[in-house]
Amino acid sequence: MWAAVAAVAALIAGAYALLQNTLFKRARCASNADMTGKTAIITGGNTGIGKATALELARRGARVILACRNKQRAEAAVHDIRRDSGSSAVVFMQLDLASLQSVRSFAETFLKTEPRLDLLINNAGLVADGRTEDGFGIEFGVNHLGHFLLTCLLLPRLKEGGASRVVTLSSLAHIWGRIDFDNLNSKRDLGTGKYSWQFFSAYCNSKLCNVLFTHELAKRLQGTNVTCYCVHPGVVRTELSRNCSLWQKVFIKPISKLFFLDAEEGAQTTLHCALQESIEPLSGRYFSCCAVQEVGAKARDDAVAKKLWEVSERLTGLA
Repeated sequence: MWAAVAAVAALIAGAYALLQNTLFKRARCASNADMTGKTAIITGGNTGIGKATALELARRGARVILACRNKQRAEAAVHDIRRDSGSSAVVFMQLDLASLQSVRSFAETFLKTEPRLDLLINNAGLVADGRTEDGFGIEFGVNHLGHFLLTCLLLPRLKEGGASRVVTLSSLAHIWGRIDFDNLNSKRDLGTGKYSWQFFSAYCNSKLCNVLFTHELAKRLQGTNVTCYCVHPGVVRTELSRNCSLWQKVFIKPISKLFFLDAEEGAQTTLHCALQESIEPLSGRYFSCCAVQEVGAKARDDAVAKKLWEVSERLTGLA
């Protein structure tokens, strides 16, 4: 009996060690880059990975703009980051990625009031069902389309500075994604539905959009001073699943406590892509655990990436 118990315990310990060194692996940003005099925008910077990223950039001297929907929560985050970083150069600007008008208003205000932009971090994301103000599926609209429009509107300012970067948070979940252009054109979404598996599938599709967007953006930025990267931050304890059902939260919470990365750990690959020196030749690539990673064929399909860009231009009114 005791031999069986010992064998089970050894199996569990081995499985735990394997998961900690693969799916839940930790890494640290090794860059010592100083950000004094530089400006960074972080969408969704009031909580989770975004807030941890903002804190580190503020500590390094950057002017940090939290681009967030909820004013009260964002102002509370500004207070926390100023206190913990010792920097007063942390501000809130209103941005609702579920509204193309809000994205345009944010960009217009920023371009009028801020003289430079060195770093755009497309961090915000959600797992939910519903529609944006403009009638798009909420996950496609927020996770991809809002960030697509924001990036395009801010590119002129990024190009005016020195070596500027765009970092977009994707996810390992992109490997389960697919882009159905017929569905996108007819229903203005990449999946929806009231069941969790349905909007998780839509989330995977939106994360594939993030990888393809970065792939195509890098091509369009060739010959400029701007580079771009997409990131899998790891499996992190965040508020991303706040719209999931109660039973799922009850199931996920103990697992997340045991395995998942905290927000600071989850911010490390974002910081690597934002700060690490000499990664410019890797523009357009996908990073995880502070290192470039290969992606499957569908995540680097030139034709699909180009078509997604053109469709996104049309849907956002840029074309």
